Amino acid sequence: MAKSDRFYFDNFTAAADCCGKAAAYLQECLTNYDYANIQTMLEEMHALEHAADGVKHEMNAALAKAFVTPIEREDMAQISANIDEVADFIEEVLQRIYVNRIQTIMPEAIEFAGKIVECCEMMKEMLSELVNFKKPKKLHEMIIALSQKEEECDRLYLEATLKCADFTSDVLTVIYWREIFDKLEKCADACEHVGDSIETIVMKNT
Repeated sequence: MAKSDRFYFDNFTAAADCCGKAAAYLQECLTNYDYANIQTMLEEMHALEHAADGVKHEMNAALAKAFVTPIEREDMAQISANIDEVADFIEEVLQRIYVNRIQTIMPEAIEFAGKIVECCEMMKEMLSELVNFKKPKKLHEMIIALSQKEEECDRLYLEATLKCADFTSDVLTVIYWREIFDKLEKCADACEHVGDSIETIVMKNT
């Protein structure tokens, strides 16, 4: 493989790594939560999201001037945008916690953050395998596994939103928590969308 082609696949992996770091930080924030430190959490999370943006911009710049790319440039741009959405949605979880002035974290939110970490790890492994898109057996298995993990998140989402009313009798806080679980669910969906984009590439090239 040409060095110029290697850049694209390395870039995807680097972008996924940024998402993984953001997910791990979210899990850490929720596990050791203290609202008094929320501003520091937001700043550190934004730095991680900004790093993901930087990787996406590198991809866009490379695609803009490339004459030939190993995969159709529109498909590569779509994957890059989908990975970036994962980082964006992870940051939005913490932002929503801040805006809603959440003082105590539901245990299900910590569990959900752990599943987002797992989704990001699986997404990174899948993107590392993307270089072999013309021999997609392993990629197919990874796409299916990520989809199954997203289904776990769907089940947890239903369980968690149901438990919001048990966690607090304050109606507004129930609404706030349901909003937060909506954001967590979007993180899992965004990871699956990366898998969907890869599946499209595999179908086009095999």
